[in-house]
Amino acid sequence: MSDLVPAFVTLFVIIDPIGLAPLFIALTAGMAAQKRRAIALRAVLIAFGLIALFGFAGETILDAIGIGMPAFRISGGVLLFLTSLDMLFERRKERREKTADAEIANDHDPSIFPIALPLLAGPGSLTTIILLMNEHQGDVPGQFMMLGVALFVLTIAYVLFLAAGMIERVLGQTGINVVTRVLGVLLAALSIQFILDGLRDVGLI
Repeated sequence: MSDLVPAFVTLFVIIDPIGLAPLFIALTAGMAAQKRRAIALRAVLIAFGLIALFGFAGETILDAIGIGMPAFRISGGVLLFLTSLDMLFERRKERREKTADAEIANDHDPSIFPIALPLLAGPGSLTTIILLMNEHQGDVPGQFMMLGVALFVLTIAYVLFLAAGMIERVLGQTGINVVTRVLGVLLAALSIQFILDGLRDVGLI
């Protein structure tokens, strides 16, 4: 449990199912409920496939191009910290809304792009799963638990997608903004922890 809770918090904050719910409404506006469910399920399954791929093969790819895990921990921590700043100052929401608006204008099936990639399985979540899987290097059950946590977060996203309209009415814009900023503070602390772990790995602290 000591590993599962931080992993869940990190992935939940990065993927941000609550913040994505209103975007799902915008991307699927006017669609029948059955089609919305199909798009939500397809997006979640594709996102999980990408996360699992990077979880198992990400470190191999890094080794192939000569990047060590300490460097990746530090750079990943910096990336997550920048993401937390975006959440605190609402910059991430603006970028997501621009992506959603562009996709609506194109009138395409949004399940693969932009919902699965990059909204669900974006740089932040892919970086996070590589770091979490590395913490359980050689511990196959532990690695599958990390993937299970990712699947659980994506399942929450799927449920929230289906209930997006109700959630938006209950929380309101103010409630969503408060939740986003609280999660941003948590992510900032978690990202600093990744940086400290990387510095500790190279013996600087």
